[in-house]
Amino acid sequence: MVLEWTRPGLSSPLRPICDLRVLDHFIKEAWDAEAAMRACKDACSIATNFTVPLTRVDFDVWEAMNIEEKAQEVQSGLHVLNEAIGSLQASNQSYVLQSHVDASISNIASIRQVLRSVSIPEYVPPASGGEDEETQKVSSISELFQVHSNFLRGKVRHLLASAPVCKQGVS
Repeated sequence: MVLEWTRPGLSSPLRPICDLRVLDHFIKEAWDAEAAMRACKDACSIATNFTVPLTRVDFDVWEAMNIEEKAQEVQSGLHVLNEAIGSLQASNQSYVLQSHVDASISNIASIRQVLRSVSIPEYVPPASGGEDEETQKVSSISELFQVHSNFLRGKVRHLLASAPVCKQGVS
């Protein structure tokens, strides 16, 4: 089987990325975007509400959840954030905003890749199609980026730290 990975054209399996410093890089960029949006004020304002994931973590509930439930909550939240931040791409905003939007979308894709590397299941949309109870509305771009930063520091960090492959000492 290992020889199969060495054949041209076949990708090698992802090596688990358990080092939380990788996530810290994305958290710092999200925090930088949040700070830039707070400073930007009028030039970075838009008259719309954004649906974002809840960021609070009830540790008793979180610890009682299995890895699949945690993964679904995090992957769903990343999907909601990607949709909200992605909705800004079409708006003719300032260069500062556009650069943070593009970087954030790229970072969310990279975070999904990190989660995939530690065998966290992909996002599966709910069958109901109704609005998720794990979301809230925010009314400003700075609030959107604040939620992004908090979500990475909270639920994403806790999920990555609890990934079974990471608990085995692989990094």
